[in-house]
Amino acid sequence: MSDDRKQMLTQESGEIARLLSYVALLAISVSMFLEARTIPTSRFEALGAGAFPMLVHGLLSLLLISAIVGAIRRIPADAYARFASQFVLWVQARRLVLFLFLCLIVYVAAMPVVGYPITTLVFLLVLLLTLSPRTKTAVALSVVLALVFSYGLNWLFAEVFNVFLPRGR
Repeated sequence: MSDDRKQMLTQESGEIARLLSYVALLAISVSMFLEARTIPTSRFEALGAGAFPMLVHGLLSLLLISAIVGAIRRIPADAYARFASQFVLWVQARRLVLFLFLCLIVYVAAMPVVGYPITTLVFLLVLLLTLSPRTKTAVALSVVLALVFSYGLNWLFAEVFNVFLPRGR
């Protein structure tokens, strides 16, 4: 495959990825607009507390719709089929990053339920054992680091700074 052809395919994939990000941002912006409508108003505000966020997200939504239309017009019709196969290759090449990002999402979601020390210990163990070499020294160091940064930081914040990290339910 020639370099020009590769560059064209890369640009098409980039345009499709950009289009998908516009759609995701539009969904977030519309949901934030709808959420701003529920902000309670006080009697001292003429427009209401949600007026400014609604204005910002309304304008952002219009800009995103304009960007989506422009992106759709620039992308050739046959580029979408090629994007699917390139996306699979892209995910395979970045599977470790995606796995760690998934671990971060689980960590943030589990923190209020399980608490800081246990959640951080498990998260750091998974993270360190995934990224470090498989030697006895590296595993032992990973366990020590996970313990220090989970229970050690929890103790430091509670006893020295008098700040309590999430304890869980």
